[in-house]
Amino acid sequence: MRWTLKPKPQASKVEELKTTLQVDDIIATLLLQRGIDSYQAAKTFFRPSFEDLHDPFLMKDMAIAVARIEKAIENQENIMVYGDYDVDGTTSVALMSSYLKTRTQNVATYIPDRYDEGYGISYKGIDFADDNGFSLIIALDCGVKAIEKVAYAKEKGIDFIICDHHRPGETIPDAVAVLDPKRKDCDYPFKELCGCGVGFKLITALASNQGQTVEDLVEYLDLVATAIGADIVPIVDENRALAYLGLQVINTNPRPGMKAMIAEVKKDELTITDVVFIIAPRINAAGRMKHGNHAVTLLTETDFNLAAEYAVDIDQFNTDRRETDKRITQEALIQIEEKNEQEGFTTVVYDETWHKGVIGIVASRLIETYYRPTLVFTKSGDKLAASARSVSGFDVYNALEACSEHIEQFGGHKYAAGLTLLPENYEAFKAKFESVVKETIDPKSLTPELKIDLDIELSQINNKLLRIIRQFAPFGPGNMSPVFMSQNIKDTGWGKCVGEDDKHLRLTATQSFNDKIVCIGFGLGDKINIIKEKKMFSAAYSIDENHWNGSVSLQLKLKDIKA
Repeated sequence: MRWTLKPKPQASKVEELKTTLQVDDIIATLLLQRGIDSYQAAKTFFRPSFEDLHDPFLMKDMAIAVARIEKAIENQENIMVYGDYDVDGTTSVALMSSYLKTRTQNVATYIPDRYDEGYGISYKGIDFADDNGFSLIIALDCGVKAIEKVAYAKEKGIDFIICDHHRPGETIPDAVAVLDPKRKDCDYPFKELCGCGVGFKLITALASNQGQTVEDLVEYLDLVATAIGADIVPIVDENRALAYLGLQVINTNPRPGMKAMIAEVKKDELTITDVVFIIAPRINAAGRMKHGNHAVTLLTETDFNLAAEYAVDIDQFNTDRRETDKRITQEALIQIEEKNEQEGFTTVVYDETWHKGVIGIVASRLIETYYRPTLVFTKSGDKLAASARSVSGFDVYNALEACSEHIEQFGGHKYAAGLTLLPENYEAFKAKFESVVKETIDPKSLTPELKIDLDIELSQINNKLLRIIRQFAPFGPGNMSPVFMSQNIKDTGWGKCVGEDDKHLRLTATQSFNDKIVCIGFGLGDKINIIKEKKMFSAAYSIDENHWNGSVSLQLKLKDIKA
Protein backbone atom coordinates (compact mmCIF):
# COMPACT_ATOMS: atom_id res chain seq x y z
CA MET A 1 0.00 0.00 0.00
CA ARG A 2 1.36 3.41 -0.96
CA TRP A 3 0.74 6.31 1.40
CA THR A 4 -0.09 9.67 -0.13
CA LEU A 5 -0.04 12.68 2.18
CA LYS A 6 -2.45 15.35 0.97
CA PRO A 7 -0.93 18.79 0.30
CA LYS A 8 -1.14 21.17 3.25
CA PRO A 9 -3.09 24.37 2.60
CA GLN A 10 -1.27 27.72 2.75
CA ALA A 11 -0.33 28.60 6.33
CA SER A 12 -1.98 32.03 6.01
CA LYS A 13 -5.30 30.42 4.99
CA VAL A 14 -5.11 27.97 7.90
CA GLU A 15 -4.47 30.86 10.28
CA GLU A 16 -7.33 32.90 8.83
CA LEU A 17 -9.86 30.05 9.08
CA LYS A 18 -8.67 29.18 12.61
CA THR A 19 -9.42 32.73 13.72
CA THR A 20 -12.75 32.93 11.87
CA LEU A 21 -14.11 29.65 13.23
CA GLN A 22 -12.21 29.55 16.55
CA VAL A 23 -10.83 26.06 15.83
CA ASP A 24 -7.35 24.53 15.99
CA ASP A 25 -4.83 23.86 13.20
CA ILE A 26 -6.00 20.30 12.58
CA ILE A 27 -9.67 21.18 12.06
CA ALA A 28 -8.85 24.26 9.95
CA THR A 29 -6.56 22.17 7.73
CA LEU A 30 -9.12 19.38 7.32
CA LEU A 31 -11.78 21.91 6.33
CA LEU A 32 -9.57 23.68 3.79
CA GLN A 33 -8.68 20.31 2.24
CA ARG A 34 -12.42 19.86 1.67
CA GLY A 35 -12.77 23.27 0.02
CA ILE A 36 -14.31 24.95 3.07
CA ASP A 37 -12.61 28.32 3.39
CA SER A 38 -15.16 30.68 4.99
CA TYR A 39 -17.67 30.97 7.82
CA GLN A 40 -20.60 30.54 5.42
CA ALA A 41 -19.07 27.45 3.77
CA ALA A 42 -18.42 25.95 7.21
CA LYS A 43 -21.99 26.67 8.30
CA THR A 44 -23.34 24.90 5.21
CA PHE A 45 -20.96 21.98 5.77
CA PHE A 46 -21.70 21.43 9.47
CA ARG A 47 -25.41 22.26 9.31
CA PRO A 48 -26.82 20.96 6.00
CA SER A 49 -30.41 22.10 5.45
CA PHE A 50 -33.24 22.14 2.93
CA GLU A 51 -31.96 25.54 1.79
CA ASP A 52 -28.92 23.77 0.28
CA LEU A 53 -31.10 21.94 -2.26
CA HIS A 54 -31.27 23.30 -5.80
CA ASP A 55 -34.46 24.26 -7.65
CA PRO A 56 -35.59 21.06 -9.47
CA PHE A 57 -36.76 23.13 -12.45
CA LEU A 58 -33.12 23.95 -13.23
CA MET A 59 -32.88 20.40 -14.62
CA LYS A 60 -33.39 20.04 -18.37
CA ASP A 61 -36.90 18.75 -19.27
CA MET A 62 -38.22 19.01 -15.69
CA ALA A 63 -41.17 21.28 -16.58
CA ILE A 64 -42.08 18.96 -19.48
CA ALA A 65 -41.94 15.89 -17.20
CA VAL A 66 -44.16 17.55 -14.59
CA ALA A 67 -46.71 18.65 -17.22
CA ARG A 68 -46.93 15.11 -18.67
CA ILE A 69 -47.42 13.49 -15.25
CA GLU A 70 -50.04 16.07 -14.25
CA LYS A 71 -51.88 15.31 -17.49
CA ALA A 72 -51.74 11.58 -16.76
CA ILE A 73 -53.14 12.12 -13.26
CA GLU A 74 -55.90 14.40 -14.54
CA ASN A 75 -56.92 11.96 -17.29
CA GLN A 76 -56.68 8.95 -14.96
CA GLU A 77 -54.08 7.26 -17.15
CA ASN A 78 -52.32 4.15 -15.92
CA ILE A 79 -48.72 4.98 -14.91
CA MET A 80 -45.97 2.38 -14.67
CA VAL A 81 -43.01 3.17 -12.40
CA TYR A 82 -40.07 1.20 -13.79
CA GLY A 83 -36.66 0.84 -12.14
CA ASP A 84 -33.48 -1.16 -11.95
CA TYR A 85 -33.17 -4.11 -9.51
CA ASP A 86 -30.35 -2.68 -7.37
CA VAL A 87 -30.61 -0.43 -4.30
CA ASP A 88 -30.72 2.82 -6.28
CA GLY A 89 -33.39 1.44 -8.62
CA THR A 90 -35.64 -0.18 -6.03
CA THR A 91 -35.50 2.81 -3.65
CA SER A 92 -36.31 5.06 -6.63
CA VAL A 93 -39.34 2.95 -7.55
CA ALA A 94 -40.51 2.88 -3.92
CA LEU A 95 -40.13 6.67 -3.69
CA MET A 96 -41.88 7.53 -6.97
CA SER A 97 -44.73 5.02 -6.67
CA SER A 98 -45.53 5.85 -3.04
CA TYR A 99 -45.57 9.59 -3.85
CA LEU A 100 -47.75 9.16 -6.95
CA LYS A 101 -50.21 7.01 -4.98
CA THR A 102 -50.93 10.07 -2.84
CA ARG A 103 -52.23 11.67 -6.06
CA THR A 104 -53.75 8.75 -8.04
CA GLN A 105 -54.44 5.04 -7.58
CA ASN A 106 -53.57 4.24 -11.20
CA VAL A 107 -49.97 3.40 -10.43
CA ALA A 108 -48.09 0.10 -10.69
CA THR A 109 -44.43 -0.80 -10.30
CA TYR A 110 -42.19 -2.89 -12.53
CA ILE A 111 -38.70 -4.21 -11.77
CA PRO A 112 -37.09 -6.24 -14.58
CA ASP A 113 -35.91 -9.77 -13.81
CA ARG A 114 -32.10 -9.72 -13.58
CA TYR A 115 -31.85 -13.13 -15.29
CA ASP A 116 -34.68 -13.05 -17.79
CA GLU A 117 -34.56 -9.37 -18.87
CA GLY A 118 -31.19 -8.05 -17.71
CA TYR A 119 -30.29 -4.47 -16.81
CA GLY A 120 -32.35 -1.47 -17.84
CA ILE A 121 -35.54 -1.06 -19.85
CA SER A 122 -36.69 -4.30 -21.49
CA TYR A 123 -39.00 -5.12 -24.39
CA LYS A 124 -40.80 -7.50 -22.02
CA GLY A 125 -41.54 -4.63 -19.65
CA ILE A 126 -42.87 -2.47 -22.48
CA ASP A 127 -45.04 -5.36 -23.73
CA PHE A 128 -46.39 -5.78 -20.19
CA ALA A 129 -47.27 -2.07 -20.13
CA ASP A 130 -48.97 -2.35 -23.53
CA ASP A 131 -50.96 -5.48 -22.57
CA ASN A 132 -52.19 -3.83 -19.35
CA GLY A 133 -53.16 -0.39 -20.65
CA PHE A 134 -50.27 1.74 -19.35
CA SER A 135 -49.80 4.90 -21.40
CA LEU A 136 -46.93 6.41 -19.39
CA ILE A 137 -43.75 4.78 -18.07
CA ILE A 138 -41.53 6.65 -15.61
CA ALA A 139 -38.11 4.94 -15.71
CA LEU A 140 -35.73 5.48 -12.79
CA ASP A 141 -31.99 4.75 -12.52
CA CYS A 142 -31.96 3.49 -16.12
CA GLY A 143 -33.05 4.42 -19.64
CA VAL A 144 -30.68 7.15 -20.78
CA LYS A 145 -29.24 4.79 -23.43
CA ALA A 146 -32.46 2.91 -24.25
CA ILE A 147 -32.97 4.52 -27.67
CA GLU A 148 -34.50 1.49 -29.44
CA LYS A 149 -36.69 0.52 -26.46
CA VAL A 150 -38.16 4.03 -26.12
CA ALA A 151 -38.84 4.09 -29.89
CA TYR A 152 -40.54 0.67 -29.58
CA ALA A 153 -42.77 2.00 -26.77
CA LYS A 154 -43.62 5.08 -28.83
CA GLU A 155 -44.87 2.86 -31.67
CA LYS A 156 -47.26 1.31 -29.15
CA GLY A 157 -48.49 4.71 -27.98
CA ILE A 158 -46.62 4.60 -24.66
CA ASP A 159 -44.80 7.72 -23.44
CA PHE A 160 -41.55 7.58 -21.48
CA ILE A 161 -40.15 9.90 -18.81
CA ILE A 162 -36.57 8.93 -17.97
CA CYS A 163 -34.92 9.79 -14.63
CA ASP A 164 -31.31 8.64 -14.85
CA HIS A 165 -27.87 9.64 -13.62
CA HIS A 166 -25.65 7.47 -15.82
CA ARG A 167 -23.52 8.96 -18.56
CA PRO A 168 -25.59 9.34 -21.76
CA GLY A 169 -24.40 8.23 -25.19
CA GLU A 170 -24.13 10.59 -28.15
CA THR A 171 -27.89 10.35 -28.76
CA ILE A 172 -30.60 10.95 -26.17
CA PRO A 173 -33.69 8.67 -26.36
CA ASP A 174 -36.77 10.24 -27.95
CA ALA A 175 -38.72 10.28 -24.70
CA VAL A 176 -41.20 12.93 -23.54
CA ALA A 177 -38.57 14.03 -21.01
CA VAL A 178 -35.08 12.85 -20.11
CA LEU A 179 -33.98 14.02 -16.66
CA ASP A 180 -30.26 13.39 -16.26
CA PRO A 181 -27.89 16.01 -14.81
CA LYS A 182 -25.05 14.40 -16.81
CA ARG A 183 -26.64 15.44 -20.11
CA LYS A 184 -24.30 17.81 -21.91
CA ASP A 185 -27.18 20.23 -22.51
CA CYS A 186 -28.35 20.18 -18.87
CA ASP A 187 -27.34 23.18 -16.75
CA TYR A 188 -28.36 21.66 -13.42
CA PRO A 189 -25.70 22.88 -10.95
CA PHE A 190 -24.96 19.49 -9.36
CA LYS A 191 -24.06 16.57 -11.62
CA GLU A 192 -23.57 13.74 -9.10
CA LEU A 193 -27.10 12.86 -7.99
CA CYS A 194 -27.95 9.16 -7.76
CA GLY A 195 -31.02 7.78 -9.57
CA CYS A 196 -33.18 8.09 -6.45
CA GLY A 197 -31.91 11.68 -6.10
CA VAL A 198 -33.15 12.50 -9.60
CA GLY A 199 -36.49 10.86 -8.71
CA PHE A 200 -36.66 13.00 -5.56
CA LYS A 201 -36.10 16.16 -7.64
CA LEU A 202 -39.05 15.11 -9.82
CA ILE A 203 -41.44 14.57 -6.90
CA THR A 204 -40.22 17.88 -5.41
CA ALA A 205 -41.20 19.61 -8.67
CA LEU A 206 -44.57 17.80 -8.72
CA ALA A 207 -45.24 18.73 -5.09
CA SER A 208 -44.45 22.40 -5.77
CA ASN A 209 -47.37 22.39 -8.23
CA GLN A 210 -49.57 21.42 -5.28
CA GLY A 211 -48.28 24.30 -3.17
CA GLN A 212 -45.96 22.04 -1.16
CA THR A 213 -42.28 22.55 -0.39
CA VAL A 214 -39.43 20.08 -0.14
CA GLU A 215 -39.96 19.98 3.63
CA ASP A 216 -43.34 18.33 3.02
CA LEU A 217 -41.47 15.40 1.43
CA VAL A 218 -39.14 14.62 4.32
CA GLU A 219 -40.62 11.10 4.73
CA TYR A 220 -39.00 10.04 1.43
CA LEU A 221 -35.48 11.02 2.44
CA ASP A 222 -34.67 7.71 4.17
CA LEU A 223 -34.85 6.16 0.68
CA VAL A 224 -32.69 8.88 -0.86
CA ALA A 225 -29.98 8.61 1.83
CA THR A 226 -29.89 4.82 1.40
CA ALA A 227 -29.44 5.14 -2.37
CA ILE A 228 -26.70 7.79 -1.95
CA GLY A 229 -24.74 5.50 0.37
CA ALA A 230 -25.25 2.35 -1.70
CA ASP A 231 -24.46 3.92 -5.07
CA ILE A 232 -21.17 5.43 -3.81
CA VAL A 233 -21.85 8.87 -5.27
CA PRO A 234 -19.85 11.83 -3.87
CA ILE A 235 -21.32 13.00 -0.55
CA VAL A 236 -20.78 16.67 -1.31
CA ASP A 237 -23.03 19.62 -2.22
CA GLU A 238 -26.66 18.51 -2.61
CA ASN A 239 -25.90 14.85 -1.86
CA ARG A 240 -24.45 15.86 1.50
CA ALA A 241 -27.64 17.70 2.46
CA LEU A 242 -29.85 14.84 1.23
CA ALA A 243 -27.78 12.21 3.06
CA TYR A 244 -27.62 14.28 6.27
CA LEU A 245 -31.38 14.95 6.30
CA GLY A 246 -32.16 11.38 5.25
CA LEU A 247 -30.09 9.93 8.10
CA GLN A 248 -32.16 12.00 10.52
CA VAL A 249 -35.28 10.29 9.14
CA ILE A 250 -33.65 6.82 9.37
CA ASN A 251 -32.72 7.51 13.01
CA THR A 252 -36.00 9.08 14.13
CA ASN A 253 -38.92 8.01 11.95
CA PRO A 254 -37.98 5.50 9.25
CA ARG A 255 -40.61 3.85 7.04
CA PRO A 256 -41.78 0.45 8.39
CA GLY A 257 -39.60 -1.52 5.95
CA MET A 258 -36.45 0.30 7.07
CA LYS A 259 -37.46 -0.03 10.71
CA ALA A 260 -37.88 -3.80 10.27
CA MET A 261 -34.44 -4.17 8.68
CA ILE A 262 -32.65 -2.25 11.43
CA ALA A 263 -34.66 -3.70 14.34
CA GLU A 264 -31.87 -6.14 15.23
CA VAL A 265 -29.08 -3.56 15.04
CA LYS A 266 -27.87 -2.68 18.53
CA LYS A 267 -26.93 0.93 17.80
CA ASP A 268 -28.41 4.16 19.09
CA GLU A 269 -27.68 6.01 15.87
CA LEU A 270 -26.97 4.70 12.38
CA THR A 271 -24.30 6.33 10.21
CA ILE A 272 -24.06 6.29 6.43
CA THR A 273 -21.54 3.44 6.85
CA ASP A 274 -24.21 1.42 8.69
CA VAL A 275 -26.64 2.14 5.86
CA VAL A 276 -24.05 0.89 3.33
CA PHE A 277 -23.21 -2.30 5.24
CA ILE A 278 -26.52 -3.16 6.95
CA ILE A 279 -29.47 -1.81 4.96
CA ALA A 280 -28.12 -1.70 1.39
CA PRO A 281 -26.91 -5.34 1.14
CA ARG A 282 -30.33 -6.58 2.27
CA ILE A 283 -32.18 -4.48 -0.30
CA ASN A 284 -29.69 -5.54 -2.98
CA ALA A 285 -29.96 -9.22 -2.04
CA ALA A 286 -33.59 -9.38 -3.22
CA GLY A 287 -32.65 -8.51 -6.81
CA ARG A 288 -29.49 -10.62 -6.67
CA MET A 289 -30.96 -13.84 -5.29
CA LYS A 290 -34.70 -13.68 -6.04
CA HIS A 291 -36.40 -10.60 -7.52
CA GLY A 292 -36.19 -6.85 -6.93
CA ASN A 293 -39.97 -6.76 -6.38
CA HIS A 294 -39.37 -8.12 -2.87
CA ALA A 295 -37.35 -4.99 -2.02
CA VAL A 296 -40.01 -2.62 -3.41
CA THR A 297 -42.74 -4.47 -1.50
CA LEU A 298 -40.76 -4.13 1.74
CA LEU A 299 -39.94 -0.45 1.18
CA THR A 300 -43.53 0.55 0.34
CA GLU A 301 -45.28 -1.48 3.07
CA THR A 302 -47.07 0.72 5.61
CA ASP A 303 -47.88 -2.00 8.17
CA PHE A 304 -44.90 -2.74 10.43
CA ASN A 305 -45.93 -6.33 11.23
CA LEU A 306 -46.14 -7.19 7.54
CA ALA A 307 -42.86 -5.35 6.90
CA ALA A 308 -41.21 -7.43 9.64
CA GLU A 309 -42.33 -10.63 7.86
CA TYR A 310 -40.93 -9.38 4.53
CA ALA A 311 -37.68 -8.38 6.26
CA VAL A 312 -37.16 -12.00 7.42
CA ASP A 313 -37.25 -13.13 3.77
CA ILE A 314 -34.88 -10.33 2.73
CA ASP A 315 -32.48 -11.32 5.49
CA GLN A 316 -32.45 -14.91 4.20
CA PHE A 317 -31.71 -13.69 0.67
CA ASN A 318 -28.76 -11.78 2.10
CA THR A 319 -27.44 -14.87 3.93
CA ASP A 320 -27.70 -16.89 0.70
CA ARG A 321 -25.93 -14.11 -1.18
CA ARG A 322 -22.99 -14.08 1.27
CA GLU A 323 -22.48 -17.83 0.95
CA THR A 324 -22.70 -17.69 -2.85
CA ASP A 325 -20.28 -14.81 -3.38
CA LYS A 326 -17.75 -16.41 -0.98
CA ARG A 327 -17.81 -19.68 -2.95
CA ILE A 328 -17.56 -18.01 -6.37
CA THR A 329 -14.71 -15.76 -5.21
CA GLN A 330 -12.72 -18.86 -4.22
CA GLU A 331 -13.43 -20.47 -7.59
CA ALA A 332 -12.34 -17.30 -9.43
CA LEU A 333 -9.08 -17.07 -7.46
CA ILE A 334 -8.32 -20.71 -8.37
CA GLN A 335 -9.06 -19.96 -12.03
CA ILE A 336 -6.60 -17.02 -12.04
CA GLU A 337 -3.86 -19.23 -10.60
CA GLU A 338 -4.55 -22.17 -12.92
CA LYS A 339 -4.28 -19.87 -15.96
CA ASN A 340 -1.17 -18.14 -14.55
CA GLU A 341 -2.86 -14.73 -14.83
CA GLN A 342 -1.63 -13.31 -11.51
CA GLU A 343 0.69 -10.77 -13.17
CA GLY A 344 -1.62 -9.15 -15.72
CA PHE A 345 -2.92 -5.57 -15.83
CA THR A 346 -6.51 -6.84 -15.60
CA THR A 347 -8.54 -9.67 -14.12
CA VAL A 348 -11.11 -11.21 -16.49
CA VAL A 349 -12.69 -14.49 -15.37
CA TYR A 350 -15.65 -16.53 -16.61
CA ASP A 351 -17.73 -19.52 -15.61
CA GLU A 352 -21.15 -20.22 -17.07
CA THR A 353 -22.44 -21.58 -13.75
CA TRP A 354 -21.69 -18.49 -11.65
CA HIS A 355 -24.68 -16.72 -10.15
CA LYS A 356 -25.33 -13.53 -12.10
CA GLY A 357 -26.61 -11.79 -9.01
CA VAL A 358 -23.26 -11.74 -7.21
CA ILE A 359 -20.68 -11.23 -9.98
CA GLY A 360 -20.33 -7.52 -9.12
CA ILE A 361 -19.54 -8.37 -5.50
CA VAL A 362 -17.08 -11.06 -6.63
CA ALA A 363 -15.33 -8.50 -8.87
CA SER A 364 -14.86 -6.24 -5.83
CA ARG A 365 -13.59 -9.18 -3.76
CA LEU A 366 -11.01 -10.09 -6.43
CA ILE A 367 -9.67 -6.52 -6.36
CA GLU A 368 -8.84 -7.09 -2.69
CA THR A 369 -6.36 -9.79 -3.83
CA TYR A 370 -5.31 -8.55 -7.28
CA TYR A 371 -5.60 -4.77 -7.29
CA ARG A 372 -6.47 -4.04 -10.94
CA PRO A 373 -9.52 -3.44 -13.18
CA THR A 374 -11.66 -6.57 -12.94
CA LEU A 375 -14.48 -8.21 -14.89
CA VAL A 376 -16.43 -11.29 -13.83
CA PHE A 377 -18.46 -13.02 -16.56
CA THR A 378 -21.24 -15.58 -16.45
CA LYS A 379 -23.75 -17.04 -18.93
CA SER A 380 -26.97 -15.09 -19.39
CA GLY A 381 -29.30 -16.65 -21.93
CA ASP A 382 -27.39 -16.94 -25.20
CA LYS A 383 -24.92 -14.19 -24.21
CA LEU A 384 -22.26 -13.59 -21.58
CA ALA A 385 -22.88 -10.91 -18.97
CA ALA A 386 -20.23 -9.24 -16.83
CA SER A 387 -19.84 -6.82 -13.97
CA ALA A 388 -16.82 -4.54 -14.10
CA ARG A 389 -15.12 -2.90 -11.13
CA SER A 390 -12.16 -0.56 -11.23
CA VAL A 391 -9.34 0.71 -9.04
CA SER A 392 -8.81 4.26 -7.79
CA GLY A 393 -7.95 6.66 -10.61
CA PHE A 394 -8.85 4.41 -13.55
CA ASP A 395 -12.00 4.93 -15.68
CA VAL A 396 -13.27 1.46 -16.56
CA TYR A 397 -16.19 2.91 -18.55
CA ASN A 398 -13.74 4.55 -20.98
CA ALA A 399 -11.78 1.29 -21.23
CA LEU A 400 -14.94 -0.61 -22.16
CA GLU A 401 -15.78 2.05 -24.73
CA ALA A 402 -12.38 1.36 -26.36
CA CYS A 403 -13.36 -2.34 -26.61
CA SER A 404 -16.87 -1.65 -27.94
CA GLU A 405 -16.37 -3.58 -31.21
CA HIS A 406 -16.52 -6.79 -29.15
CA ILE A 407 -19.42 -5.71 -26.87
CA GLU A 408 -23.16 -5.98 -27.47
CA GLN A 409 -24.19 -3.51 -24.77
CA PHE A 410 -22.58 -1.69 -21.84
CA GLY A 411 -23.24 1.10 -19.37
CA GLY A 412 -22.26 2.42 -15.97
CA HIS A 413 -19.79 4.71 -14.24
CA LYS A 414 -16.08 5.39 -13.93
CA TYR A 415 -15.60 2.70 -11.29
CA ALA A 416 -18.45 0.25 -11.94
CA ALA A 417 -20.09 -0.95 -15.14
CA GLY A 418 -21.98 -3.83 -16.71
CA LEU A 419 -21.81 -5.35 -20.19
CA THR A 420 -22.98 -8.19 -22.40
CA LEU A 421 -21.23 -9.84 -25.33
CA LEU A 422 -21.54 -12.90 -27.56
CA PRO A 423 -19.65 -16.01 -26.36
CA GLU A 424 -17.54 -16.11 -29.52
CA ASN A 425 -16.23 -12.59 -28.76
CA TYR A 426 -15.08 -13.36 -25.20
CA GLU A 427 -11.43 -14.17 -25.90
CA ALA A 428 -11.00 -11.25 -28.32
CA PHE A 429 -12.60 -8.89 -25.79
CA LYS A 430 -10.41 -10.22 -22.96
CA ALA A 431 -7.23 -9.63 -24.99
CA LYS A 432 -8.35 -6.17 -26.10
CA PHE A 433 -9.33 -5.12 -22.56
CA GLU A 434 -5.93 -6.21 -21.22
CA SER A 435 -4.23 -4.25 -24.03
CA VAL A 436 -6.30 -1.08 -23.48
CA VAL A 437 -5.71 -1.07 -19.72
CA LYS A 438 -1.98 -1.79 -20.15
CA GLU A 439 -1.64 1.20 -22.50
CA THR A 440 -3.74 3.67 -20.52
CA ILE A 441 -3.42 2.93 -16.79
CA ASP A 442 -0.98 4.83 -14.60
CA PRO A 443 1.25 2.12 -13.02
CA LYS A 444 0.68 3.80 -9.64
CA SER A 445 -3.02 2.89 -9.91
CA LEU A 446 -2.08 -0.80 -9.63
CA THR A 447 -1.00 -0.31 -6.00
CA PRO A 448 -3.72 0.50 -3.43
CA GLU A 449 -3.43 4.10 -2.29
CA LEU A 450 -3.97 5.23 1.27
CA LYS A 451 -4.75 8.94 1.26
CA ILE A 452 -3.65 10.63 4.46
CA ASP A 453 -5.04 14.00 5.47
CA LEU A 454 -2.47 15.07 8.01
CA ASP A 455 0.70 14.11 9.91
CA ILE A 456 0.06 14.76 13.62
CA GLU A 457 1.50 13.98 17.05
CA LEU A 458 -0.25 11.48 19.32
CA SER A 459 -0.40 14.22 21.98
CA GLN A 460 -2.78 16.19 19.73
CA ILE A 461 -5.43 13.47 19.89
CA ASN A 462 -8.20 14.08 22.41
CA ASN A 463 -11.95 13.70 22.89
CA LYS A 464 -12.69 17.22 21.62
CA LEU A 465 -10.92 16.50 18.34
CA LEU A 466 -12.97 13.32 17.85
CA ARG A 467 -16.22 15.16 18.68
CA ILE A 468 -15.58 17.78 16.00
CA ILE A 469 -14.44 15.21 13.41
CA ARG A 470 -17.69 13.33 13.94
CA GLN A 471 -19.53 16.47 12.88
CA PHE A 472 -17.84 16.10 9.45
CA ALA A 473 -20.22 13.17 8.83
CA PRO A 474 -21.89 11.85 6.72
CA PHE A 475 -18.69 10.48 5.23
CA GLY A 476 -18.23 9.12 1.75
CA PRO A 477 -16.56 9.89 -1.59
CA GLY A 478 -15.52 13.56 -1.64
CA ASN A 479 -15.65 13.70 2.16
CA MET A 480 -13.96 10.60 3.53
CA SER A 481 -13.45 10.11 7.24
CA PRO A 482 -10.10 11.79 8.08
CA VAL A 483 -7.01 9.57 8.08
CA PHE A 484 -3.95 10.69 10.07
CA MET A 485 -0.40 9.47 10.35
CA SER A 486 2.12 9.68 13.17
CA GLN A 487 5.83 8.93 12.88
CA ASN A 488 8.47 7.70 15.32
CA ILE A 489 6.04 5.88 17.57
CA LYS A 490 6.53 2.57 19.34
CA ASP A 491 4.59 -0.08 21.17
CA THR A 492 4.81 -0.13 24.97
CA GLY A 493 5.81 -3.79 24.74
CA TRP A 494 2.48 -5.55 25.07
CA GLY A 495 1.47 -5.56 21.40
CA LYS A 496 0.11 -8.89 20.15
CA CYS A 497 -1.91 -10.62 17.47
CA VAL A 498 -5.58 -11.19 18.32
CA GLY A 499 -8.66 -12.73 16.77
CA GLU A 500 -9.21 -15.84 14.70
CA ASP A 501 -5.92 -17.07 13.18
CA ASP A 502 -4.18 -14.05 14.79
CA LYS A 503 -5.43 -11.91 11.90
CA HIS A 504 -5.56 -8.65 13.83
CA LEU A 505 -3.01 -6.51 15.67
CA ARG A 506 -3.54 -4.85 19.04
CA LEU A 507 -0.97 -2.56 20.67
CA THR A 508 -0.55 0.49 22.86
CA ALA A 509 1.32 3.25 21.01
CA THR A 510 3.47 5.92 22.62
CA GLN A 511 5.47 8.81 21.19
CA SER A 512 6.61 10.49 24.37
CA PHE A 513 6.32 9.78 28.09
CA ASN A 514 2.82 11.20 28.45
CA ASP A 515 0.85 9.83 25.50
CA LYS A 516 -0.34 6.25 25.41
CA ILE A 517 -3.19 5.17 23.19
CA VAL A 518 -4.61 1.75 22.33
CA CYS A 519 -4.55 0.80 18.63
CA ILE A 520 -6.40 -1.96 16.79
CA GLY A 521 -5.35 -2.99 13.28
CA PHE A 522 -7.86 -5.30 11.58
CA GLY A 523 -6.10 -7.61 9.13
CA LEU A 524 -2.65 -6.35 10.19
CA GLY A 525 -1.61 -9.37 12.25
CA ASP A 526 1.09 -10.26 9.73
CA LYS A 527 2.88 -6.97 10.56
CA ILE A 528 3.59 -7.90 14.17
CA ASN A 529 7.37 -7.94 13.55
CA ILE A 530 7.33 -4.21 12.70
CA ILE A 531 6.35 -3.32 16.29
CA LYS A 532 8.32 -5.97 18.22
CA GLU A 533 11.09 -5.04 20.67
CA LYS A 534 9.80 -1.45 20.83
CA LYS A 535 11.07 -0.68 17.33
CA MET A 536 10.08 2.74 15.91
CA PHE A 537 7.39 2.73 13.25
CA SER A 538 4.89 4.98 11.46
CA ALA A 539 1.15 4.43 11.62
CA ALA A 540 -1.75 5.55 9.46
CA TYR A 541 -5.09 5.53 11.29
CA SER A 542 -8.48 7.01 11.97
CA ILE A 543 -9.51 8.15 15.44
CA ASP A 544 -12.23 6.08 17.06
CA GLU A 545 -13.81 5.09 20.37
CA ASN A 546 -13.57 1.77 22.16
CA HIS A 547 -16.62 0.70 24.17
CA TRP A 548 -15.83 -1.98 26.74
CA ASN A 549 -17.67 -3.03 29.91
CA GLY A 550 -19.55 0.25 30.07
CA SER A 551 -16.47 2.45 29.72
CA VAL A 552 -15.52 4.49 26.67
CA SER A 553 -11.96 5.38 25.66
CA LEU A 554 -10.16 6.78 22.63
CA GLN A 555 -8.49 4.31 20.31
CA LEU A 556 -6.81 4.42 16.93
CA LYS A 557 -8.12 2.23 14.13
CA LEU A 558 -4.96 1.38 12.20
CA LYS A 559 -5.11 1.43 8.39
CA ASP A 560 -1.46 0.43 7.92
CA ILE A 561 1.92 0.53 9.66
CA LYS A 562 5.44 0.85 8.26
CA ALA A 563 8.87 0.33 9.76
